[in-house]
Amino acid sequence: MKHLVFDFGGVLFQWQPPRLLQRELPQVAPDLASAQALAADFFQSYTGDWAEFDRGTVDVPELVARIARRTGLAAADVQRVVDGVPRELLPIPETVDLLRRLRADGRGLHFLSNMPVPYARHLEDSYDFVGWFASGVFSGRERMIKPEADIFEFAAARFGQPPEQLVFLDDHLPNVQAARALGWHALHFSSAAQAEAELRANGWL
Repeated sequence: MKHLVFDFGGVLFQWQPPRLLQRELPQVAPDLASAQALAADFFQSYTGDWAEFDRGTVDVPELVARIARRTGLAAADVQRVVDGVPRELLPIPETVDLLRRLRADGRGLHFLSNMPVPYARHLEDSYDFVGWFASGVFSGRERMIKPEADIFEFAAARFGQPPEQLVFLDDHLPNVQAARALGWHALHFSSAAQAEAELRANGWL
C-alpha cells in the first residue's frame, strides 16, 4: 500500500497569488493582468527572496525590506501582503474531503510543504485536519526547500518509507519532476477529483 504525501499550498489550501495581491493591494493590482505581473515580480516563481523565506533563512523584516527594495513597493504594502497570506491559505473543501476518506481507509498520510515557519504555525493552530497526517515536513523548519533533492531525501527518511512507496501530490510541476527523479511516484495536482482519478488509474487506491 503506497503512502500519500500532500503538498499544502495549491493542493490542500488555496494559493492564488494574483488574487492575494488584488485583495491586499487593489491600488497597485486593480485587475488580473496587473496582479499577475506583480505576482511574478513579488514571488519570483518561489526563487530568490521568497525561496529564502520558505527555507527559513530570511525572517519577515528582512523579507519585507528586500522585496520593497527590489520592486519599488512601499514597505507597508509589502508587509500587508506578507500579513495577508494566511487569509489566502484557506482549506480546499474537496481536498479535505479526499483526505478524510483516505484517513478513514487507513492510508499512510504525510505532507511535504514549502512553508515559512509563521504560516506553518498558523495552519497547525487553525485547522484540526493538519493533525490527521502521520508525519510531515515544513521547509522553514528544516532549512530545505523543494525542488531541491535534500528535502525529498529528508522527507522519505522521516516518513519511514522508501521512495518507491511514496506518491506525492503537488501543484507545482518542478516539484513533481524532482520527486520523480528521486524515485518517488508523483502526480501533478490540479483538483481533488483529478488526483483521485489518477490515483485509482495507477492502482494506488
